[in-house]
Amino acid sequence: MSLKEKIDLSKLPSHIAIIMDGNGRWAQQKGEERVFGHQHGVEAVRDTVEGAAELGIKYLTLYAFSTENWNRPKEEIDALMSLLVKTINAETKTLNKNDIRLQAIGDLKSLPGDCYEELQDAMQKTASNKRMTLVLALSYSSRWEILNAVKELAEEVKNGKLSPSAIDEAAFSAKLCTAGMPEPELMIRTSGEHRISNYLLWQLAYAELYFTDTLWPDFRKEDLYEAIVDYQNRERRFGKTSEQVTNEK
Repeated sequence: MSLKEKIDLSKLPSHIAIIMDGNGRWAQQKGEERVFGHQHGVEAVRDTVEGAAELGIKYLTLYAFSTENWNRPKEEIDALMSLLVKTINAETKTLNKNDIRLQAIGDLKSLPGDCYEELQDAMQKTASNKRMTLVLALSYSSRWEILNAVKELAEEVKNGKLSPSAIDEAAFSAKLCTAGMPEPELMIRTSGEHRISNYLLWQLAYAELYFTDTLWPDFRKEDLYEAIVDYQNRERRFGKTSEQVTNEK
């Protein structure tokens, strides 16, 4: 039985989040510049998106560029931004063909003008697609997102639009970049690193974490299937005991 056949389609995570790590190391292993790894990472994105859509995953969020990544060498940032524009431009037709909607989260206005415009154009062109939502986390960090949410709530309290007692989890979640999306149930990180790197800190509160040594450019559908099979073999208790979970089935 193949890995794909082992997946229970009735118990799929509705939202998978991925930290795409290892492009630079993959390139260095091959004696190439880091941008070579980023270029080949696009192939992994294409294959993973296709695999997720085929299974019936509703949301797939990819950590493409963090706010901390702005501290990388200018040459690498410029190459990444150029690659982003080319990739979005090249893939928009495929997204529409496969009924996949593109969205983005993060400090998008900090992106270079051509990147921002290309991204907005692609999101508009795919807005009516319903099969799956592909979310790119760009110029994103969870601490930035949480602080923004706090500031917005504080401003509403200051202006008398909101009572402090009315601030609950739902009110806070509504101010996050992911408002309206289900929280990720599975988070995958490639390259063997075991941390979440300022990624969806609020949203990952009850997510299952899966770490693989595979470097991102080598990640394919089979790796996604393996992560999902592992997820489905775990018991999700949400604070309850195993007995309670078993009795509820």
